[in-house]
Amino acid sequence: MASLFPEIGPHDEGMLPVTGIHTLAWERSGNPDGIPVVVLHGGPGAGSHPSYRRYFDPERWDIIQFDQRGCGESTPFAELSGNTTTDLVADIEVVRIHLGIERWAVFGGSWGSTLALCYAIEHPGHILGLFLRGIFMCRPSELRWFYQEGASHIYPDAFEPYRDHIPSDEQNDLIKAYHARLTSKEEDVRLAAAERWTRWELTTSKLIPDYDELAKPIDASFALPFARIENHYFVNNAFIGEDHILRHVDRYRHIPAMIVQGRYDVVCPARSAWDLHRAWPEAEFHLIQDAGHSVSESGITSCLVDATQSFADGI
Repeated sequence: MASLFPEIGPHDEGMLPVTGIHTLAWERSGNPDGIPVVVLHGGPGAGSHPSYRRYFDPERWDIIQFDQRGCGESTPFAELSGNTTTDLVADIEVVRIHLGIERWAVFGGSWGSTLALCYAIEHPGHILGLFLRGIFMCRPSELRWFYQEGASHIYPDAFEPYRDHIPSDEQNDLIKAYHARLTSKEEDVRLAAAERWTRWELTTSKLIPDYDELAKPIDASFALPFARIENHYFVNNAFIGEDHILRHVDRYRHIPAMIVQGRYDVVCPARSAWDLHRAWPEAEFHLIQDAGHSVSESGITSCLVDATQSFADGI
């Protein structure tokens, strides 16, 4: 099985203003003369991570990452104003132009796959290829499955603390109930809700949970933007129409692409990847039989590294 490349650091980084409010933290690693690839992180609100650099041979790839609005090192912290899918798609183009890149590959998992596909709908001419993992199209059925009822039948023990943080008379719409708390004026209310929301997702992300890791306290600097921004998008159905991604498949059908999906992904169930595959059979499709949602699970890691290597071989 293919393994991750060695750890590397960025050779360039900066802060890029995109509006009068928002400034994005970006970085560049690998080979400046290599194949450009932009890595779109998940959440929304999760922020970039150094480990994402390791899915690419640093001798062959020019690896660009940035923290989406309101999270990671981008400012202002956990800001919801001016934070929509349209805004994030526009930001990708701002980063591309700022770095002087004509065309690049796009690598995204979970919410990163949503954003990559929305970007492909709007700017297909600037994309060399797509690497998509843990497909999420932000359809109402997907949101109901994970945040209301569905995944709860598989992880009832983890679901109860998430559900029971909300009074019983509000439990018929947990996304809405969490929204009220994550946007509360009281900091302790926001932080408590962010912790429960975030722990629910972290607990269900791997086929085999890492209970030692899950026993650790959740860092509020991660949980608050993650939960606030994620919930902000989901209470608004990601600011896109239902089946937006599937309805516009002809906009990106011609782009070389790979879809990698864990069979036992509870966060973003395989049904979404399958629906995309059926609508877009031209894209290479891999259903990893012993994996959940996390990009770090061995089967998913191996498939993605093989994909970036094969793509580089073909350039």
